[in-house]
Amino acid sequence: MIETTVAGGRLRGELSGDGLVVFRGVPYARARRFAPPEPAEPWTGTRDATRHGPICPQPPVRVDGVMGPPQNGLVQDEDCLNLTVVTPGVDGTRRPVMVWIHGGAYVTGASSFAFYEGRRLAAEGDIVFVAINYRLGALGYLRLPGVSPGNLGLLDQVSALRWIKENIEAFGGAPECVTVFGQSAGAHSLACLMAMPAARSLFRRAILQSAPLGLKLGSPARSARMARHFTNALKADPRTAPVGEILRAQTETIVKVAGPGGLVSPPFCPTGGTGPLPPVRSWLAAAAAAEADVMIGVTRSEMNGFLNGNPAVRRMERLPVLGRGVAAVKTIAGRWVFETPSRKLADVLSAAGRRVFTYRFDWAAARSVFGACHCIELPFLLGEREAWAKSPMLEGADRETVDRMGRAMRAAWISFARNGTADSWPVHSPGAVPGRCWAAAGSPGTPVAVP
Repeated sequence: MIETTVAGGRLRGELSGDGLVVFRGVPYARARRFAPPEPAEPWTGTRDATRHGPICPQPPVRVDGVMGPPQNGLVQDEDCLNLTVVTPGVDGTRRPVMVWIHGGAYVTGASSFAFYEGRRLAAEGDIVFVAINYRLGALGYLRLPGVSPGNLGLLDQVSALRWIKENIEAFGGAPECVTVFGQSAGAHSLACLMAMPAARSLFRRAILQSAPLGLKLGSPARSARMARHFTNALKADPRTAPVGEILRAQTETIVKVAGPGGLVSPPFCPTGGTGPLPPVRSWLAAAAAAEADVMIGVTRSEMNGFLNGNPAVRRMERLPVLGRGVAAVKTIAGRWVFETPSRKLADVLSAAGRRVFTYRFDWAAARSVFGACHCIELPFLLGEREAWAKSPMLEGADRETVDRMGRAMRAAWISFARNGTADSWPVHSPGAVPGRCWAAAGSPGTPVAVP
């Protein structure tokens, strides 16, 4: 066991067999229902930080059909503002810090899922890895006057970054060298953080993986409609209703607004013009004002992760005419939601003088129906092999290729976090194609032309 001291008190972490020290369930703030995050309460004695803390209450996770089953047995509780730290040593060394923001459509997910373990990054890069939990769904993003101000999940993330800046030296990290990286809703969150002046000073670099920027932000008018749907479904005071009823009404609202597949902007998501977040029309322009180095990229077939597991879609794809139509719809949707707005943000950042690197991930497992889908790059960066053993998107994958490409990808991410360069990638310039393509060769990639 290894101990360290943070602002709230003393922590006891676990020394693992690979020499890394892991602190779990570390409170960075306190959450009361529909209230902004408050400072975590200090404790006396030494706090056990060898077990995961509670995660935000949420419905069953929908990733089983693509990523595989997530970690079970995690406790859910509204007071869920805690984080995990993996460090090579509590030894006074000032290492680069990488902070992970998980995805999950702003409704599900947790940093404590085994998928998101950061041991390989910490060990291979001699960096401090941090993964945060934050509020989700109605508990994190309901905007209802007199009940909830909205954007509480974003405020949680800002609180986490502030806590990291103030305490990471206790874990062998350098507060002036923080890189935040996230995927899907986590990357969308990061674009929001880049647009918030209160958050910009809390990190130096940003990595946006498959950010659904085309979905933009919720408007105040749209958030008001979502709140009406939610309260009509709840039929009780949101401030006192049991959390199970909150989740039931949340699910009914999502199905009513987005349909069972949820293939439109999530009903519970950041609202523009609310709190420190700029209005919808100026959101990405504000994000471009962040003085941060940025890496941004997508996968080749993002929409496969949302559609290819649907038996009806797969049947249509087998028909000559309908199959071509489905393929076209997926391509258009992927460009609208992911590719085009990500490239535009990269162009705007580059034009503003920021150092930007871009990529596209093309690799696909041999027998998987999902191809280079949404989430496919995650096993190359996070989680141990066992966490991904039952992943449908990796069916038929050659493990040696995955390991080889994974080492190359992690080296690029680590290089970026350490010194702002992504190995030998070219710096992005406006109008350029993605600088690197991750394909089956297992090399760091080559320039690619996007059709």
